[in-house]
Amino acid sequence: MGDVRLAARGAWVEQRIVECGSLVVRQVGGDRAGEMATHRYLSNKDVTPDDIVSAALARTQQAAHGRHIVAVQDTTEINFSGRDRTRPGLGPAGDGKGLGFFVHPLIAIERDEGAVLGIVDAKVWTRPGKAKLHRHKRALADKESRRWIEMTQSASERLAGAASVVVTGDRESDIFALFVRCPPEIDFVVRAARNRCTTCPETGRKTDALSFEAMRALACVARLDVDLPARAGQPKRTAHLDIRAGAITLARPANSHLDDCPKHITVNAVEVFEAHPPPGVTALHWRLYTTLPVATAAEACEIVGIYRLRWRIEEVFRVFKSEGLDIEATQVEQAGRLFNLAALGLTAAARIIQLRDARDGSARPASDVIDPGDHAAIAAIGVTLEGTTMRQKNPHPAGGLAWLAWIVARLGGWNCYYRPPGPKTMATGWRKLQDRITGYHLANAIQNV
Repeated sequence: MGDVRLAARGAWVEQRIVECGSLVVRQVGGDRAGEMATHRYLSNKDVTPDDIVSAALARTQQAAHGRHIVAVQDTTEINFSGRDRTRPGLGPAGDGKGLGFFVHPLIAIERDEGAVLGIVDAKVWTRPGKAKLHRHKRALADKESRRWIEMTQSASERLAGAASVVVTGDRESDIFALFVRCPPEIDFVVRAARNRCTTCPETGRKTDALSFEAMRALACVARLDVDLPARAGQPKRTAHLDIRAGAITLARPANSHLDDCPKHITVNAVEVFEAHPPPGVTALHWRLYTTLPVATAAEACEIVGIYRLRWRIEEVFRVFKSEGLDIEATQVEQAGRLFNLAALGLTAAARIIQLRDARDGSARPASDVIDPGDHAAIAAIGVTLEGTTMRQKNPHPAGGLAWLAWIVARLGGWNCYYRPPGPKTMATGWRKLQDRITGYHLANAIQNV
């Protein structure tokens, strides 16, 4: 941020959000002085959502270095309907009734382990009002959909140290311009939303078959069993999936803002479908476009596995919204301060997910969450929490997230014998750990003097 004091204050506010599990400023501050300090930080003209996300980027880049990364992007809406009379600076929410704003993050996921590594980028905006032109007549630069392309570019630039990067998104990211302008050093897996025109790759002429019809004509290359979690009205179950895969050529849509794009582009397509779902259950059916190879059964199944990692961003949204930090319950009113709070909430939500993964035995290193310079302090603190029996000792390899989570849980009052530590225990332990780390460094500084 160009100011060490601002950076330190931002780190403190994010830490407090993780500890208290809320975006209500009164709770974040802890006391009146902390509350006022948080308000001053959110109101500072030199603090923006981009600055806050960039401050968290270094940790994400360190965790992603040399690894195979799936960069997941999606949009979530913050709607203050019924509580929007004193929200200056906000435009209409998605329902067109209340006021609100939108958040579109890009999150790095470790491809092999499925671990959340952190926030890569995020856009926060509100709508100015009703658009004067129909969406097909607006230039791409004037559309909200440009964020999907911008985030793809951002993944290429900010994750340059990764071994490989695959950007994935849901049906809203089915954008022809994204397919064309995807940087050559990264790949994409996008769920199809539009039944597009196709062309013959040899002649360039349009065919009679649309893209969905062309996918149905592809060869079945694999069968896959996938465990699906319980959903609203549907129990947990195992889906028996058939997978078709092959190349298709998509024609350029007849939109003026795509005149600089080629008339057609060839992509690989994967259709995943459940031929015989249980009675009363909606069949799973995905149509995916990708630049990754799909010639073999293993390659086609890998595309399905990559797209399934998109669910991790939904977990971050749940923590960010009503099931966790509850951004829509905040009393902050002014738009700029809300946007800063939302950026802090996103970075905090990702760290909370990491701590939950650690509690469940994640193999990721502790540096995903903590500063490597604090490792010696945490190791020394951890020794004091161990008992004399093997059951009372930290069973995880030193330096891992699971090792760190054991220490945090013990500080929070977990006794190692009964059920796993809950969110409140972890929050309490995390706060105590930060206090002890500060004390450890202070004691060392005094000794050195």
